[in-house]
Amino acid sequence: MKITIVGTGRVGAAIAFAATINPLASELLLLNRTRDKAEGEAIDLLHASAVRNTNMRIRAGDIPDSKGSDIIVFTASVPYGDPSRKRSELAADNLHVLQEWIPPLVEASPDAILIIVSNPVDALTYAALKISGFPPHRVIGTGTLLDSVRYRSMLSAELEIHSDDIRAYILGEHGDTQFAAHSLSVTGGERFYPSDTSRQLFQKTVNVGYEVSRLKGHTSYGIALATMMILDSIIYDLRHTMPVSVLIEDYFDVKDVCLSLPSVIGRAGITRVLRPPLSEEEQHLFRHSAEAVQDCIRSMGEF
Repeated sequence: MKITIVGTGRVGAAIAFAATINPLASELLLLNRTRDKAEGEAIDLLHASAVRNTNMRIRAGDIPDSKGSDIIVFTASVPYGDPSRKRSELAADNLHVLQEWIPPLVEASPDAILIIVSNPVDALTYAALKISGFPPHRVIGTGTLLDSVRYRSMLSAELEIHSDDIRAYILGEHGDTQFAAHSLSVTGGERFYPSDTSRQLFQKTVNVGYEVSRLKGHTSYGIALATMMILDSIIYDLRHTMPVSVLIEDYFDVKDVCLSLPSVIGRAGITRVLRPPLSEEEQHLFRHSAEAVQDCIRSMGEF
């Protein structure tokens, strides 16, 4: 199993470190616009791996070295700048990054699964799907996975129930139009309906990414471990269900856009996109998310 991480900024480096602690692959390749940065990270990680029970090969390289990758994790991005900056403001510049990197990566690894982490993740997942020519089941955006994990964590503290036993999803855009699918929230077979508390926790979830960025200048660890959840399910064919950004095809009148829905992830990538029965209000919110992402896609221009 060969994993290539494109971009060794804070997020890419955090994912690479997580992949070193939990070595899922036989080879981990790091690519970066500045080769020296990738080299430095690879050497540091190689030293870290010496205290792990692994013989995983860790190295930096160039695009030709990625040949035969099973999974490509794409984190490359233009600098974020102001921590309060909206993710959608990165769209046009990050499209150019995709256009530069994706075609030669696809040529080198035509059978890879592509995981998009860069923001705005939904619009870029759609762009990566079109640029790569890959089938939809092999292009996955991290989407609202981390948002859902954060939400479950907050619900866990409030309900005093372990987060693993809570099934609660944030769906739609990984952005300001995301929404909590309250009608689907359940634990132990018992449905819990929206309350002032759950609405407050959801709003806190929406804001927490910006808050972390304001406090430390960026986010990295949460998205790194969320990405590892996807990698783990692919590599071991676990078929876990996660809310990730996928191509939507005729769901509540929404199509030809990437948004987060609960999806089953296995060795082939997305093995099934679930179509949960949303309430009328949630259907409206899902369509609103679709409109926001479609506007973002149009703002990027031709690709």
